[in-house]
Amino acid sequence: MEPGIQKFPSYHQPQDYPGPKNFKAWAGSVILRFFGWRVAGQLPDVPKWVAIGAPHTSNWDFPFMVAASWVMGVRLRWLGKAALFKGPWGGMMKALGGIPVDRTQSNDMVQDMVDWFEKSDHLVVAVPPSGTRAFRDHWKTGFYYIAQQAGVPVGLGILDFKEKAAGFTGLLVPSGDIEKDFEALREFYAPIGAKFADKVNTVQLRPKDP
Repeated sequence: MEPGIQKFPSYHQPQDYPGPKNFKAWAGSVILRFFGWRVAGQLPDVPKWVAIGAPHTSNWDFPFMVAASWVMGVRLRWLGKAALFKGPWGGMMKALGGIPVDRTQSNDMVQDMVDWFEKSDHLVVAVPPSGTRAFRDHWKTGFYYIAQQAGVPVGLGILDFKEKAAGFTGLLVPSGDIEKDFEALREFYAPIGAKFADKVNTVQLRPKDP
């Protein structure tokens, strides 16, 4: 695959999919239709990839993305803070594909994920580029370096509250020029409508100190 961004057809209608094939697909379809949402785009035609979703400004982002992944038929693994996996909800979070991350440890998360990809024949892991629902003036770069070092592309997930659409509408193959790739990502995500516009994280690298 050539480096850079490949755009998928923007907004497939629900009938473009053959219909629920299992309980998860049925449940995802019910959730999306109940809220008036639909599935966008298509799945990357590769067995292993890093998934990102943006803009991330609301707790509603998670159920909509999970529902869309169920309809599309992909087992989406995702990274979450360790606290989410404690207590009565911990088992459910793991069943939903969660991978706990202990932020108090200095482990090399990027290398850990690269190792996961190297040992797996099929793997899709969601790595949030914003890292938070609150406003931040940059994106975190973990997703980029995991993809680059593992030799896998990045599936560009959207959570568009303006169009009420969730799914994957593009694919990024890292070029190695992270500044150039982030410029392309900023252009790609510019039209996507967030639930809270004032919390949209700026698609850029961490500003350098003066």
